[in-house]
Amino acid sequence: MSVNSPIDTLRLATDAGIAKATSRTFSRLVVAAFLAGAYIALGGVLSIIIGFGFPEITAANPGLQRLLSGLVFPVGLMLVVVLGADLFTGNNALLVPPMMNRRLSPFVVVKNWAIVWCANFAGCLAVAYFLVYLTGLTAIEPYASSVAKIAVGKTSASFGVIFLKGIGANWCVCLAVWLALSGRRLGEKLLACEIPVMAFVALGYEHCIANMFFIPLAMMQGADITVGQLFVSNLIPATLGNIVGGALFVGAVHAYLNGRR
Repeated sequence: MSVNSPIDTLRLATDAGIAKATSRTFSRLVVAAFLAGAYIALGGVLSIIIGFGFPEITAANPGLQRLLSGLVFPVGLMLVVVLGADLFTGNNALLVPPMMNRRLSPFVVVKNWAIVWCANFAGCLAVAYFLVYLTGLTAIEPYASSVAKIAVGKTSASFGVIFLKGIGANWCVCLAVWLALSGRRLGEKLLACEIPVMAFVALGYEHCIANMFFIPLAMMQGADITVGQLFVSNLIPATLGNIVGGALFVGAVHAYLNGRR
């Protein structure tokens, strides 16, 4: 199996980051980011249906539920990577190398992150409302109580815990993106998306875009969670942690290790 070297992968990541920040018009960027949020939400609902669909078995084997959810959730990132959508957490890593070598300004990077974050949120909400809530996919047991339990757990931890879990989540996600860039064939890219993302789901880390699906879905289904709790107790610390995990631990580190001296 022939893969790109770390130096070649960094070059590909740099080119991808520049393209994501400069080559798309505002409307195309919004559409690409909306689709990325929708893809992650599709992976999210699949992880609920499969992961919590065997309560008799997983009740005695809690790790099995995490494994099942982790095995299917990566379909969202696979769609993002292969189809070229714009995911906030992936862009956290990809836009940093060109910023470090002054091919992108910090303003352009932050602007891209802000637009993509908002459009990802819209895509997650659309799938949650139209394709899950209105269709009743998770309105019956064991899914209804499972969705509520997920959301309560994600909004009950402290700011610091969610922040640290956010670092872990996007470290894994951006490593998956980096590994996918190192692959040359479709199968290599899909496998690269599968393993690190499965790890973050099984470990229970916090991915802000995924949480834009899980928590609002629970709220739609009657969970006692306010909009303020959604943002303050989860999305804000998870987003900050995701930025550190992706931008610093992947984008900056690999640019330092493999960039020009």
